Amino acid sequence: MSVPMTNELLSCTVDPAADPAARAEIKALLEACDLSYEPSIEAFVTLSRGRSLIACAGLDKNIVKCAAIAPAEQGESLSLTLMTEIAHLAHARGHNHLFLYTRPDNVDRFRACGFHRLVEVPGIAAFMENTPIGMRGYCAQLRTLRQPGRDIGAIVMNANPFTFGHRHLVEYAVAHCDWLHLFVVAEDSSFIAYRDRLAMIKAGVSDLPRLTLHPGSEYMVSRATFSSYFFKEKNAAADCFTAVDLLLFRNYIAPALGITRRFVGTEPFCITTRKYNADMKDWLQRPDSPHPPVEVVEIPRRTQDEVPISASEVRRLLAAEQFGRIGRLVPPFTLALLRGKYRPGRTPSQIPDPPTRADAVSPRKGPEPYENS
Repeated sequence: MSVPMTNELLSCTVDPAADPAARAEIKALLEACDLSYEPSIEAFVTLSRGRSLIACAGLDKNIVKCAAIAPAEQGESLSLTLMTEIAHLAHARGHNHLFLYTRPDNVDRFRACGFHRLVEVPGIAAFMENTPIGMRGYCAQLRTLRQPGRDIGAIVMNANPFTFGHRHLVEYAVAHCDWLHLFVVAEDSSFIAYRDRLAMIKAGVSDLPRLTLHPGSEYMVSRATFSSYFFKEKNAAADCFTAVDLLLFRNYIAPALGITRRFVGTEPFCITTRKYNADMKDWLQRPDSPHPPVEVVEIPRRTQDEVPISASEVRRLLAAEQFGRIGRLVPPFTLALLRGKYRPGRTPSQIPDPPTRADAVSPRKGPEPYENS
């Protein structure tokens, strides 16, 4: 779609998957601006003068990426026009809260367009959002859940699905801190739907004391902060996403709750998660940060028949309907949910939720955290 604008500017919305010629032009502009094209982008807004493409910005759900202005055309006026057009496109697609990745030297330009810097990976990228109260409001909510104690722990868990290995990690963490904050990854890009993962975790830890179970947020292991976790990107961008995710945790989330330790299990199988654990020890503990360090505690995974328990193995067994073997790796509530809702050939979204077992705690509706005191 093309929209004529003032000063002979033409604004277009481009589907890069359906328009190879336009995609090639965008790639050329990005290359001229020393930026890389990202295949995850669903739509671009482009600005042209005459036959020349002079600016573009891409939209990946609610994340603005690949924002570029031709070197000869750069200026705040054109930046504002570009961001206004991408905001209109995002709004039309149901996204009002936007995140933006840009180079650090472009922060002032996008600040003038209404974006606010959250964190910066030195010399590589800045991560911004289009509201001054997004992260601030989230941290204000977290501070109401702060607990007394010297050693306050945290776990960020996907649980796709929840296994005895996850339970082992939570048990260890509870035993080695005064209070544990357990965050559930909210991004619905995993095999098991978020609402079911939350139910599994809640059932699996309901008997443990001194624990708050937090629904996930966009500020933690999400498509915005750490897309390489879900899409397994193998490039410098993946390192950038990892750093952004960990800086958000150290600079905002940990101080809001007084978190001093973050617990993880060793990762023998997934390269992405193993590297994330290594990066965690760097970004959360490096001494040159103005924010308090967060100690990373990595413990060996629980094993079954001398093999580390993994959610990926459970999914493999599920595809073969090996429920007897699955039952040795997961708690009863997880097994019942997998049997009833995720059996091969069934569509989980079309299947009613299974009845809540007597030994499980069903998830609350809404974003309220769940506390075991």
